[in-house]
Amino acid sequence: MNLQVIIPLLIFLIIIFLIGVFASKKLANSSSFVQDYFLGGRELGGLLLAMTMVATYGSASSFIGGPGIAYQTGLGWVLLAMIQVVTGYFVLTILGKKFAIMARKMKAITLIDFLKERYQSKWVVLLSASSIILFLFSAMAAQWIGGARLIESITGLSYTSALFIFAASVLVYVIIGGFRAVAITDGMQGIIMVVGTVVILAGTIIAGGGIPAIMSDLMAENPNLITPFGADGSLTPLYVSSFWILVGVGVVGLPQVAVRAMSYKNSKAMHAALIIGTIVVGFIMLGMHLAGVFGRAVLPGLDTPDTVMPLLALHVLPGWLAGIVLAAPMAAIMSTVDSLLLIVSSSIVKDVYLNYIRPDAPEKNIKRISIGVTAVVGVLVFFMAIDPPAFLITLNLFAFGGLEAAFIWPVVLGLYWKGGNAIGALASIFVGVLTYIGITVYYPDAFGMHSVVMPVMLSLLSYVTGSIVGRNRKRQEHQEIINKYLL
Repeated sequence: MNLQVIIPLLIFLIIIFLIGVFASKKLANSSSFVQDYFLGGRELGGLLLAMTMVATYGSASSFIGGPGIAYQTGLGWVLLAMIQVVTGYFVLTILGKKFAIMARKMKAITLIDFLKERYQSKWVVLLSASSIILFLFSAMAAQWIGGARLIESITGLSYTSALFIFAASVLVYVIIGGFRAVAITDGMQGIIMVVGTVVILAGTIIAGGGIPAIMSDLMAENPNLITPFGADGSLTPLYVSSFWILVGVGVVGLPQVAVRAMSYKNSKAMHAALIIGTIVVGFIMLGMHLAGVFGRAVLPGLDTPDTVMPLLALHVLPGWLAGIVLAAPMAAIMSTVDSLLLIVSSSIVKDVYLNYIRPDAPEKNIKRISIGVTAVVGVLVFFMAIDPPAFLITLNLFAFGGLEAAFIWPVVLGLYWKGGNAIGALASIFVGVLTYIGITVYYPDAFGMHSVVMPVMLSLLSYVTGSIVGRNRKRQEHQEIINKYLL
């Protein structure tokens, strides 16, 4: 073990724990535990909103899995990753003010709260909660794996031991601090991610003898590494274009991102977050994926490409600086997994238990159940992550696609089309999820596109068709509710 590397990381984890303790004191004095625990009281300012969106979206895929597959594929993956630059801007532009206003009118704390009030359907709620639980388990498993890979590379511990340390660290501060702890740590972690990106990219370029020397090494190994088509030519224009759906347009349907669009303080905060978030996402995506590709010239022949970032830090930087820099991927992973944990636990507690099992549950019971469910979910994900896939990004992108196929149209058309109703939402979620799983398993490169494209198109058709078919069955009072919120 390299103590120079480990000590800065330990200090980082201690600071995270102290933030959790601070946030738990605020929760103890809260008059509305559920709103504060799962939404932070809707008090996020511009910088914090931008950083919590960046840190939540910039996960193990951005700092571990993304550079890992860029190492394997070449500069073509950097081009593909840059599609994500517009993500924060697009989400806050589409959802932004309208979503926040409606959420406040509805007193919605979760995305499913919004769907429940908008569609007035128990089955929309239950199907939505099931979809979130199914796909976010995959997303959380990817983060657990990324954190374990990082600790494993730094300490030399076994993968399972590293996984246990990471899981325990995250669970402690999320369970005691809730969303407020997540948002505050996300702000700090976003700054660490930016600094870490600069340092690791600069160190890799210097270690490789400069960009011209690195490019020469890559070309000598495989000329396709420096083309837009990838090392094996698999990144066709149609496939790359289809990624606009997965990591661009479709991100509007991700619950972990959408909930940020209902948690900010005011319009000024949202407008500041649009600018800050776009710049920071672009900078991190470009820097980390370039470092992954350049790392192939510095550390050729890695058996596990997902370890390229921690190994680069250990190879090209002094120990103490490597420890500080490696706090960046740790920050990205922790900030994503904490948000996912809260979304899954809120789906179970707020959207199912409080809506349909015990609506009159006392506050002290809600607090105990919320903390208990969060802990149980974390433990289950730990066991899922014990046997990791070759590339963790495959788990993360699978989860992204499933959530987008389920939620993009019930959310977006629910905001902007009065004609949308429960039949349309149910059809959209059901068709989107089933076709996505079917295409991913049996025909993953349908028509040369990513497997999310066809399900998103079919779920749109299902939403419109279902809403038209179900229009005559709509109750008058439901129409009045829709008119009230969508005016």
